[in-house]
Amino acid sequence: MLARVVMLAPPNKGTELVDKLSELLATRQIFRLLNGPAGTQLGTHPDSLPNRLGRAEFESGIIAGSRSISPLLSALLPKPHDGKVSVASTKLEGMSDHITLRASHTFMMNNPQVIEQVLQFLQHGAFFR
Repeated sequence: MLARVVMLAPPNKGTELVDKLSELLATRQIFRLLNGPAGTQLGTHPDSLPNRLGRAEFESGIIAGSRSISPLLSALLPKPHDGKVSVASTKLEGMSDHITLRASHTFMMNNPQVIEQVLQFLQHGAFFR
């Protein structure tokens, strides 16, 4: 059985970025080469892998980011987002808590605020506000 879990910018409802990049025929091949078959499963359509996982049946805290370091990818995502995943797509049915921090997807795990919030949730079951 799982205890408390913190997810960092998870594409729990998929990511619109995969949808947009998959629409472009030339990019689809490059995207698959760089991300493999798992990357292509992260779209937002109802049959995508993230949308088939169901609700969280454990204490889960989700940290979403709202800072992008990629102007190109930012143009493909609805705001707010972290450069890879929209804040809305990180949410999960059954989650215990959710917070958005000014952090980018790629470097979220190194952000001192994120680290502090992870420890807060693991110790107390809620993020600090």
